[in-house]
Amino acid sequence: MIPMMMVELTTVQSGILPIAALADHLRLSRGFTDDADQDARLESCLRAAASAIEARTGKALFSRRFLLTVTHWSEDGLHRLPIAPVSSIEEVRLVGRNGSETVVDPAAYHLVEDAHRPQLTATAARLPTISLGGSAEIEFMAGYADDWPLMPADLMQALILLAGEFYGQNINTDAGIPFAVSVLIEPHRSVRLRGAGA
Repeated sequence: MIPMMMVELTTVQSGILPIAALADHLRLSRGFTDDADQDARLESCLRAAASAIEARTGKALFSRRFLLTVTHWSEDGLHRLPIAPVSSIEEVRLVGRNGSETVVDPAAYHLVEDAHRPQLTATAARLPTISLGGSAEIEFMAGYADDWPLMPADLMQALILLAGEFYGQNINTDAGIPFAVSVLIEPHRSVRLRGAGA
């Protein structure tokens, strides 16, 4: 396993989350003075459900920018990205032990898109060398959609169902994901192959 750390540089905006769709699914009354409190709870449930689905599938539901920091490449000529689908590589930087940064020429690499295991791949034989005690930082965009209506239908349904479970507090964290949600997200789960690395 390659040592790495990944963080989100941007978050999903509240206006993109399907709060109204979840309220309709739960048959909640609208137009009352407590709508703001109710919407805040619905948003919290949607964010929790999205996080749970992303953890199970290795996929980003909503498009956003990520930063991946690694100390070694998966292989000399490529690095496997830990989340999909990736739409673009924004920048690759080499960071020295002393904190100095060098931006890698975009001509030295390209993105190999894949539904489960996208890769940063060298244009030539190898990716740039990461110095001893240094690291590489990869900024990239990943996610199925910029907006709710563009999400794959099965993931839309899974998100609403799981958020509804969280809202009703019907889920037991020890029991795992409800069966209906598991069926919907199964086609999107990454298949881990022995020796595939991170």
